[in-house]
Amino acid sequence: MRTLTWDPKQKVLRLIDQRALPAHLEFVECHHLAEVADAIRLMIVRGAPAIGVTAAFGMAIAGWNSSTDSPDALRSHLQIAADTLRKTRPTAVNLQWALTRMLAVLEAPGLTADKLRHRLEAEAVRMAEEDVAINHQMAEYGASLIEDGDTIIHHCNTGALAVVDWGTALGAIRLAFEQRKRVHVLVDETRPRLQGARLTAWELSQYGIPFEIITDGAAGYFLQRGDVQKVMFGADRVAANGDVANKIGTYMLALAAHTNGVPVVCVAPSSSVDLSLPDGSHIPIEERDPDEVLNLQYSGESVAPAGAKARNPAFDITPHGLVDAIVTERGISRQPFKHTLPQVLGKDPNSISRAG
Repeated sequence: MRTLTWDPKQKVLRLIDQRALPAHLEFVECHHLAEVADAIRLMIVRGAPAIGVTAAFGMAIAGWNSSTDSPDALRSHLQIAADTLRKTRPTAVNLQWALTRMLAVLEAPGLTADKLRHRLEAEAVRMAEEDVAINHQMAEYGASLIEDGDTIIHHCNTGALAVVDWGTALGAIRLAFEQRKRVHVLVDETRPRLQGARLTAWELSQYGIPFEIITDGAAGYFLQRGDVQKVMFGADRVAANGDVANKIGTYMLALAAHTNGVPVVCVAPSSSVDLSLPDGSHIPIEERDPDEVLNLQYSGESVAPAGAKARNPAFDITPHGLVDAIVTERGISRQPFKHTLPQVLGKDPNSISRAG
């Protein structure tokens, strides 16, 4: 089942409502641009690749909902739509990547407004299909790093729910399992929204992959004991030097793994690699509503005392020195990433370094 599907007749985007999982499998239909923007901002849909493709369909919906017959007026409307979507989640570079690609469709000269609408829709559909193919290729590379008998700590959710279908880091684990490798997954809860305990555990149970949920703070215990052979996670943005922006808690996990000599593997599509940024200090970090932290409950009671305040960064930066491999659909990059990452992506490392 895909995270998102497009109805070409009704021009409607249908999303799995990830807020309802694992208790309920529910869907949300987006008929208007504002509904797509809310779906991204409120994390009805989440995961960098899924956010990017969702935004692409948001642009298609905006095009179909515009009543103008003027190509220039339509282009203006869609620039405004892109600005609306761009503001929803700042950290995931896939969002900007998708919007740039959709806006490029509008540059074709001599087309009627209706032709532009059809081309926007076709481009969004193409991006969705490409995402699935890219994830399968990433899984092939990622699974090659997993040995028979590995126990893997996995952070956040990087499965089919984070993309259109299949997944990034969890997609590699899934393929290794389907290759009959004996794998066991320790699933970080991933606080405060618990994407690991809610979403990754749900996906693993669907696939029949053995897993146990652990608190984020327990990861170091299992790494120190020698119980873990790999740490795997995805990325919302990767800088040119290999610094990784990912769900909050990734940095501490990578630190503990590095200290205990456990390989750290990031699996993300090339669209998540931002070679325009020399390092992670340039990546904007989204801070979300403190209520996501303060509203946590235990046995039906609020965890935090009344009047408490909280900070809620959604992501952190894992320095490249803590990462052993970055897997994309183009191949596997290893240290030094400032040279190998551009090479795998088909870029000249010298030109990237000069630009940085």
